[in-house]
Amino acid sequence: MTATTDSGAGAVPPRADSATETEASTDRFEAARRATERATDLLLSWQDEEGWWKGDLETNVTMDAEDLLLRQFLGIRDEKTTQAAALFIRGEQREDGTWASFYGGPGELSTTIEAYVALRLAGDDPDAAHMARASAWIRAHGGIAGSRVFTRVWLALFGWWKWDDLPELPPELIWFPKWFPLNIYDFGCWARQTIVPLTIVSAKRPVRPAPFPLDELHADARVPNPPKSLAPVASWDGVFQRLDKALHAYQKVAVPGVRRMAMRAAGRWIIERQENDGCWGGIQPPAVYSVIALHLLGYDLDHPVLREGIASLDRFAVWRADGARMIEACQSPVWDTCLATIALADAGVPADDPRLVKAADWMLGEQITRPGDWSVRRPELAPGGWAFEFHNDNYPDIDDTAEVALALRRVRHPDPARVDEAIRRGANWTLGMQSKNGAWAAFDVDNTSAFPNRLPFCDFGEVIDPPSADVTAHVVEMLAYEGKAQDPRTRRGIEWLLAEQEANGAWFGRWGVNYLYGTGSVVPALTEAGVPATHPAIRRAVRWLESVQNDDGGWGEDLRSYADPSWVARGESTASQTGWALLALLAADERDSEPVERGVAWLAATQNADGTWDEPYFTGTGFPWDFSINYHLYRQVFPLTALGRYVHGTGHGPGAGEG
Repeated sequence: MTATTDSGAGAVPPRADSATETEASTDRFEAARRATERATDLLLSWQDEEGWWKGDLETNVTMDAEDLLLRQFLGIRDEKTTQAAALFIRGEQREDGTWASFYGGPGELSTTIEAYVALRLAGDDPDAAHMARASAWIRAHGGIAGSRVFTRVWLALFGWWKWDDLPELPPELIWFPKWFPLNIYDFGCWARQTIVPLTIVSAKRPVRPAPFPLDELHADARVPNPPKSLAPVASWDGVFQRLDKALHAYQKVAVPGVRRMAMRAAGRWIIERQENDGCWGGIQPPAVYSVIALHLLGYDLDHPVLREGIASLDRFAVWRADGARMIEACQSPVWDTCLATIALADAGVPADDPRLVKAADWMLGEQITRPGDWSVRRPELAPGGWAFEFHNDNYPDIDDTAEVALALRRVRHPDPARVDEAIRRGANWTLGMQSKNGAWAAFDVDNTSAFPNRLPFCDFGEVIDPPSADVTAHVVEMLAYEGKAQDPRTRRGIEWLLAEQEANGAWFGRWGVNYLYGTGSVVPALTEAGVPATHPAIRRAVRWLESVQNDDGGWGEDLRSYADPSWVARGESTASQTGWALLALLAADERDSEPVERGVAWLAATQNADGTWDEPYFTGTGFPWDFSINYHLYRQVFPLTALGRYVHGTGHGPGAGEG
């Protein structure tokens, strides 16, 4: 898929005569207008009666496998749940017997191992064709020994792996002061919520009776736990490997009373962070490990903490029409609602439409007004952010806060003073969360320690939360919308964004795939903040987007671009990524350009009769490359926003033109 409009590839093909061109332009505009209307009607029909939107959040089958393993560990696994999960897992298996971590991706060892074990729990015969293909592939790719740490932790819970052959994670970590290297606040909030309960699991080293052996998953059953060679002592990896060996030695001599005190402190930390709905941080993985840790500390399954924690996990289940059960890693109602509100307003829904007012009311009610873990680094900062999920008061995020403010400003609310005050608090909190380099991360300030990623335990993806271009862009856009384009803090954010532009003209996307998301976020922010469309950075971005447009008129980028530069901006065209590219081009005053016309035409042509777009590809990111997300609402809100801005010319706020 090569571009047809690369500025360096030659002249654009000659246009038809002006009458024909005008007629084609009219037809294209009418197609875009009809597509906008269909998508608007559909999105409005999906609104919950309370005012919110939420699409399914699809990840990979490790969520489903680990849910079954948890239930097996706790002794609460039932046949209905097991078979429904197995139906979903079987349906995701690839022809070569593997499971991938994203649609269309390569087979992934840990994902395949966990899916295989879950199907064994469901009663699938290891000699069945689909199971034999999976186990053969697992053995050929290193077996259990080659899997990531988290997979081997799950297997160790049932004696399928030795605890001695897992990295050590001492519960005494809970006592490290915030200035000390590798204290829990050096980790990103998602990793912190997972690591604290795992320190208890690591110290307790529980083993439940295995319901069956897994000899068929070892590359060499005679040496199931092969020793690993040490890296050179002069390297950071070598240093941390030897630190891990020292921690293993400490495990054997730890003073029992001190260790019990550490585990109790970790347990209190976990309980203090349980949300009102029983979950932890609104995320499935920390909830799973927190339930296990507290159970190991003696909390029985009828204790209110555990009872509500287990009940919260059932709310992550999506039951499908065929009887399959898919587990969401997280739920995204605040994010989906603010994006849907922006899309509908930019598509021409009146600002005082009762449905938008209801959405605004719901978002206003979700503002967080108490401190959370972020206040460890900013103790004097007043709260005021929004979180991603239904219940997550401990971890509001800067990205949601910026987008909620942008959404609220598009609604003509009957109580404007209430909206003004909520946005004022949110903007002040966001400004206070600026990192020292002038940019913004998702959850924390200056969460950039190089040490956590070095730990042998942390091989499961990104465990720190450094500033990113996409989050910083959304903040800059929001601040400019609020008339703060000239604020020195906003200017520092703009300067950081300009410095972060890649040589090819794109920006890296941390929370969406990938350079298309980064560029689609940054260009509208810069122009909203007053950077002219003629600025060299904007022109470089436009040329890059033109050069990577697919032959069909859309844009697409595969997740492999995170691991392999040859995949940058390469992939099947998707509705969400085409929307991102168009948002950037429209913000750069390219509305009448051929790339925009072709992109709009692709969106109109690929829309289904009911107003939907098909998008099996994963365009969201949890951890770049390691954990990928298919937000089912992305395929609707981003193309609708782009089409709305094309048809109505909307999307620029009062800050535009400043600076």
